Amino acid sequence: MTGQRRRGSALESAILEAGWDQLVEAGYERFTIEAVATRSGSARSVLYRRWPSRLELLEAVIRHRGAADRIPVPDTGTLRGDVLAAMTEFNDRRSRIIGLIAARLGAYFEEPNGSPQQLRALFISHGPTAMETIVQRAVERGELATVPPDRIVSLPADLVRHEMLMTMAAVPAEAIREIVDDVFLPLATNFGKNGR
Repeated sequence: MTGQRRRGSALESAILEAGWDQLVEAGYERFTIEAVATRSGSARSVLYRRWPSRLELLEAVIRHRGAADRIPVPDTGTLRGDVLAAMTEFNDRRSRIIGLIAARLGAYFEEPNGSPQQLRALFISHGPTAMETIVQRAVERGELATVPPDRIVSLPADLVRHEMLMTMAAVPAEAIREIVDDVFLPLATNFGKNGR
């Protein structure tokens, strides 16, 4: 530490970044308030005032990381281009940490409510998802007749995520094109036609 006293959001950000580093290096089993305090150069009492439990600290760390690593919404001018760009960026970023999540957070899933769904909810920033924004733009451009159901809107990301989880690797570009061209676009463009 430089000796300069950190306060407010600068202090909180430093603690949460140190928490992410601790999680990556040591896993959830050794993710403790004491370890994060030491790594961040902060007093344990500072952390306990903000996050009374290890689980609350972990959730804050995951939220912070998700906000910092938010995937930008592309604007290529077409639905297909936007979805391909978004899924490619999603694949590039998330495939780097998919193994970490599986290996380092195993013990977290044993906590009450410690499910992959809860972890994803913490990681995703509030507000519309990239796919929701992309689909809304496509409706406004006239590429889609209406906004399809949530299940269809989330389908490209769900399928890319599934591929990553099953292989613990990045999804090949050809598989992303198949997900977009052969699965998502037919469902999205045909929804609302013929009374459906």
